[in-house]
Amino acid sequence: MPSSGHRLRDVEHHPLLTENDSYDSSSSSSSEADVADRVWFIRDGCGMICAVMTWLLVVYADFVVTFVMLLPSKDFWYSVVNGVLFNCLAVLALSSHLRTMLTDPGAVPKGNATKEYMESLQLKPGEVIYKCPKCCCIKPERAHHCSICKRCIRKMDHHCPWVNNCVGEKNQRFFVLFTMYIALSSVHALILCGLQFVSCVRGQWTVMFGTQIHSICNDETEIERLKSEKPTWERRLRWEGMRSVFGGPPSLLWMNPFVGFQFGQLQTRPRKGGPEFSV
Repeated sequence: MPSSGHRLRDVEHHPLLTENDSYDSSSSSSSEADVADRVWFIRDGCGMICAVMTWLLVVYADFVVTFVMLLPSKDFWYSVVNGVLFNCLAVLALSSHLRTMLTDPGAVPKGNATKEYMESLQLKPGEVIYKCPKCCCIKPERAHHCSICKRCIRKMDHHCPWVNNCVGEKNQRFFVLFTMYIALSSVHALILCGLQFVSCVRGQWTVMFGTQIHSICNDETEIERLKSEKPTWERRLRWEGMRSVFGGPPSLLWMNPFVGFQFGQLQTRPRKGGPEFSV
């Protein structure tokens, strides 16, 4: 039991560890040195899959923006400026993702709940401290235990599978930068998609739509126009051609693709033999 000068609390009322238990007095200092020296990485299957998916999505977005929308553009400086900007945002986002994933979020050393460590804290009389029964460590204020990392994390915000790590005291900055660069690159990509959509619609409107209306108004087909065939028929007036194609006088029904549709047209007659031919 702890001394009368301070109290130790935990959920399962575990006593303090001694030198003969699984964690000794030297484990806390060695754990702190190990955490500082080694690269932090959580071996969680779901988290690793989500992290790889994050990288693939960013790389795919970069491919679409660069090779589908920018390189085919006829405006050289438009492609260069937007390509450099988007690729810089993508690199910064992936770099922030790596720093978030490989940085110790603020893990408390395991097994430091020993009598020797308690005495080194120089606690005031009546001061209450808490011990985590899962990783056998003394929990600092605002620390929480993560069931995936299997550690107590200082100022733990949440465990994010997309970065395969907890977001805590030491890596929250990198996580905020990651989300910021992802948001900026997403907004940039949406703007480029909007410009690409307007460009495509404008091209289709002036080419396909325009030529079709021109052919109808001149009462000639596109093939006849390309071959420059002289009409052997009496050309209709412009509105007569439009009424002939769309049916009836100008109205909102011209915009309705379901005019004249009958459900019976979808019903087919059962075949009794081979293919039928009509002469």
